[in-house]
This record gives sequence, structure tokens and C-alpha cells, in this order.
Amino acid sequence: MLKRVFMAPDPGRVRLRFAARAVLGIGLAVAVCGLAGHSLVGAVTGGLAALLALFTVTDATVRGQAVTTALLPVVGLPVLAAAAGLHDQPVARDLTFLAVIGAGVYARRWGPRGHSLGVFAFMTFFVAQFLHATPDRLPELYTAVLLSVLIAAVVRFGVWCYERRLPPAPVPAPPAGTGLARVTTRQAIQATAGSAFALVVGQLVSPERWYWAVGATWWVFVNTTSRGETLVRGFRRVLGTVIGIGLGLLVAVPVAGAAVPSAALLAVCVFGIFYTAAVSYTWMMLCVTVLAELLYGLLGLLTPGLLALRLAETGIGAIGAMLAVLFVLPVTTHTTTDAWIQRALRCVHACTAEAAARLRDVPGADPAPRVAELEQLLGRVRLSVAPLVHPLNPMLGRKRRARRVLALLDDCAREVRGLVAVAADPEASHDARLAAACWRVETAVEALTGGRSVAVTDQPPTVEPALAHLHGLERALAELAKPLRTPSGSPLVGA
Repeated sequence: MLKRVFMAPDPGRVRLRFAARAVLGIGLAVAVCGLAGHSLVGAVTGGLAALLALFTVTDATVRGQAVTTALLPVVGLPVLAAAAGLHDQPVARDLTFLAVIGAGVYARRWGPRGHSLGVFAFMTFFVAQFLHATPDRLPELYTAVLLSVLIAAVVRFGVWCYERRLPPAPVPAPPAGTGLARVTTRQAIQATAGSAFALVVGQLVSPERWYWAVGATWWVFVNTTSRGETLVRGFRRVLGTVIGIGLGLLVAVPVAGAAVPSAALLAVCVFGIFYTAAVSYTWMMLCVTVLAELLYGLLGLLTPGLLALRLAETGIGAIGAMLAVLFVLPVTTHTTTDAWIQRALRCVHACTAEAAARLRDVPGADPAPRVAELEQLLGRVRLSVAPLVHPLNPMLGRKRRARRVLALLDDCAREVRGLVAVAADPEASHDARLAAACWRVETAVEALTGGRSVAVTDQPPTVEPALAHLHGLERALAELAKPLRTPSGSPLVGA
């Protein structure tokens, strides 16, 4: 776990800049709320609004990110009003919260923007419960949210917009489908059912902190699409919470709400959340847990008993999520993994075709965007296969095959990157054998995605770089046939 965070590659220092900008933006937002005369509750609301504006907005282009950021208050303020107005009406409040959860997850069908707005709506309602917001506080909370989102936008798009110097990040579209065949629809129903369980049981455990259980259920569903992914994420959330509570006993409890050390530690936690999010959900949850403990310390509510209650509520939320994905319209790991792998293989073919066209000097041929798309798709494959390669998975045969699939897909990606680098060289030769080799790659991809057998051909040694990468790609695709399929020829991926 340590290795994943501190030795994970960070090309272009993007994760580092992402985290440093978050500390700057959230710190400025809290400072502006303080200068505006807001209370501690207002400052906390503003800080969390800025955190969400900097963390959840992931549109492919800077322009798209700016539009989504501007829409956050449009979604969040009505939800905040509803949460505060229903503060003293538990039944109506709970039903409204479940409706927000269902709508927030369903909104993911519209891609990154829908996901961001759904998360902001949920967290706005959650924060209202966290701070026990009432209607008389709404003017202050409205101002805090608007100011903080504005400050976050100024920092992100004006002061430090490093994304302008990066190529737009391709965002894989969610799996297709209609009705209950659509993954986002199934997840909306699952999340609502799991949250209902967490809400009821969480209130039996603690009438005041029940929302922790609902929050745990919600976040387990974020960025997952299958039963296996959700189960692994639930395990990692509980593990991160346990470690975070232990660290909080050593750090947050002794600080006891002192302003200066709490502010410094909060900055460290914010940095940790943003820096570790892409590589370790466990570490991110550790940082989130310590941050929550520090906030409770500032509010004068932190005790060891409260930490034990947080662990119990987190466990209830994880159980709610697990019951929902197991028994409510389950989306199997097999189905999801097979779909992502097929999309990655088709992208391999597209990369090869674009590179070959570039070598033939076809106008407009550019394989670079396809390579970026392939990296995103391979990230989704790794996430989907994670349950199969998890250390606690007892099915050793499937674990070995899943690891072999990942290794071979990485080989494909490496050969594709090499081929694209050769194609970008203006001095690259136009070997007549390229067309034949590209055709064999296309045939291999069609065989893997169409269920046919893949023939292994012995390629003669060659010193031509483009052909070398194509032959390496052929070998990797041919070898993929064995772990991807059972002896009968049916798909095995993610079974």
C-alpha cells in the first residue's frame, strides 16, 4: 500500500500539481469566508464546497470543466435548502435524501458532468446533516458555497490552470444499454436500496450520526460498475477508516481543536486526499477520516467514543452497499470486465490503423489521441479486474489468468506506444510489409472480440522498428487468446 502511493508514476507531476492546487484553492476559500465574517460552520461549508469543486469536476476539456463548475451551485443550493428545511421532519428528510441519492447516481449516464453534479448534490445534503443546518443558517451557507466555488474556479481556471498545457484527457463513455440493461440505472437502484438499509440501521445505532453510514454506502458506489469492484471498494473504505481512526487517536485527539495545528493538519489531509485518490482508495479514505476528525475537533465534538461510532457506521454503510450489489439487480464482474477488455482491444486496432496511416503520410492521421484513450481504457480494465487479483480472492486459477491478461494488455499498450513513436518520426520508412502486419493485427483483434480462434504466426526477425512493434503486438494478441477463453471457446474474462 505504501509502494502504490509513494512509488506510483506521476507523469508531468500532474498528481502533485492537482494536490498542491487543492490546498491553495481550499485554503483561500476558507480564508475568504473568514474575512466575510462567516462562522466556523460557514467556513467549513465553504471549504467542503471548494474541495468538491476542485475534486469532482473531471470533464475532458477546460471549457467543459468551467461549465460544470458554474453549474455546481445551481444543483447544490436547492438541495441545501431542502436539507435545511426538512431538518425537523425526519421522515420527509430521509425520503428526500434517498431521492437525491438515486438521482445523483442515475445522473452518471450523462458522463463526467452528470457524475460531478450528482456528487455535489449528495454531498450538499450530507454536509447539511453533518453541520445540523437549519433554515435560519441558509443565507450564510448560500454565501459560503457561492464564494468558495468562485474562489475555487479562479484558482483552477485563472491562477493555476495547468490543464491548458495538457492534451484533453479522453473519458471513456459508460457502458451502453437501455432501461435496466443500463449500468447507471441499475446502480441508481442499488445505491438507493443500500442507502435505505444504511439509513435505517445507522439511525438505530446513532440518531445523530446516522448519515455516516449513508455516506459510506454512497462513496462505495462511486467509480465502480460491477459487483466485484463494489465489494473491493467497500473493503478498502473500511480498511482506510480503521487506519485513519488509529492515526486520529495519535494526532487529532491530542490537538483537541487548537486552531493553528488543526489548520496545518487539515492542509496535509487535503493534500493527501488529492494526491492519493488516483492510486489508492485506502490511503484516500485514511486522509478523509483524519480530516473529519480534525473538523470535529474544531467543532468541539471529538472524543474516542465518536471515533468508534464512525467505524461502526462505516461498517454499516459498507454492508448496505454489499447487500445491494449482491441481491439488487447485480452487475457481474464478468460482464463488466469483458466489455472493457473488448473496448480496449478495439482501441488497440484503431491505434494501429492510425499509426499505419501516419506512416503512409495519410493527411490528418494522428494516433496520439487513440493512445491516450487506450491508457484510459486500460485503467478501467485494471479497476474491473481488481477483484480477481485481490489478495483475498481464493480462486487462484482465475487470479493467475487475470494477471496474465493484464500483463498481455500492458504488452499491447507498450508495443502500440512504440509504434506511435516510430510513426511520429518524419524519417520513418514506408516498408511494404506494414500493411500485411497491420491486417494481421486487425484480424487478431476481431478474433478476440468476436469469439473466433486466434492463430499464432511465427514472424521473421526484423530490424525495422515499426514492424518490430507490430510483430510484438501480434504475439501479445495471440497469447491473449488462452487466458481470455475457456477450452470451449467461451469468454472467461472476469468470471
